[in-house]
Amino acid sequence: MKQTGAKGSYAAPAIERAFEIIEALASYPEGALVSEIAATLDRTLGELFRFFVVMERLGYVRKSETTDRYTVAYKLLELAYRATPAQDIVRTALPEMQGLASAAGQSCHLVVPNAGSGLVVACEQQPGTRGFSLRVGAKIDIINSCSGQVLLAFSGAARAEQIIVEAEKEREAPVDRAWLGERLALIRERGHDSRQSPITHGVTDISCPVFGFDGQVVAALTIPFLELIDGSQKVHLEAAREMLNAAVARISDGLGYQAERGAVGPGDALDSDL
Repeated sequence: MKQTGAKGSYAAPAIERAFEIIEALASYPEGALVSEIAATLDRTLGELFRFFVVMERLGYVRKSETTDRYTVAYKLLELAYRATPAQDIVRTALPEMQGLASAAGQSCHLVVPNAGSGLVVACEQQPGTRGFSLRVGAKIDIINSCSGQVLLAFSGAARAEQIIVEAEKEREAPVDRAWLGERLALIRERGHDSRQSPITHGVTDISCPVFGFDGQVVAALTIPFLELIDGSQKVHLEAAREMLNAAVARISDGLGYQAERGAVGPGDALDSDL
């Protein structure tokens, strides 16, 4: 490893190349040939082949015996759970999510902040034959989504601004802070968010914050409430919201949250000039 450019800036080409490969493979859910990744990264086949061999041996990618296509292995997800607070959050949340899905007859998913996006780290399918859900690992628009705005609304000012700046980098576009500030103030006042899904007809997203032992928001638990045409869903929207609110209270309690420590309340999360 050698130092390049500004003081304190170092280059590690092999490490960078390995992560470039993993990020490129993420765009190929059915897997990709080495030649396809080489074309995507504008590299030669010979240049990348040895990386795939080593990464497969270490368990970070896997090769299909029938198609020769590579996919990212679950080892990365396992490491992410072990190395981040997500493991404790998911372990605490899953029993409550299972109970919620069964009682409400609706699917639910748990979202944590991840740089400038939200990340689904757990999902529980409703037990019936009809439902709507997001998959684990799905990337969420943290600026516009119900889950994302709940995370921002109950984050401290500095943390929220950091997430927004990262989101602007990912989107390559500025965020309307005046509009967002108004939305987040309303969510804090309500204690939750509830609105029609911007992408799916007949679905109303309901999201509530989950707090950790230090009083900080650590996740958002969301029900994409599917209202059936014949009205035969197990419970109505307001009942589902009450169940969701009770579930996040129990999850927060399981994570050691004490209300008297003071989670972010109205006016605390973001400055008016966001």
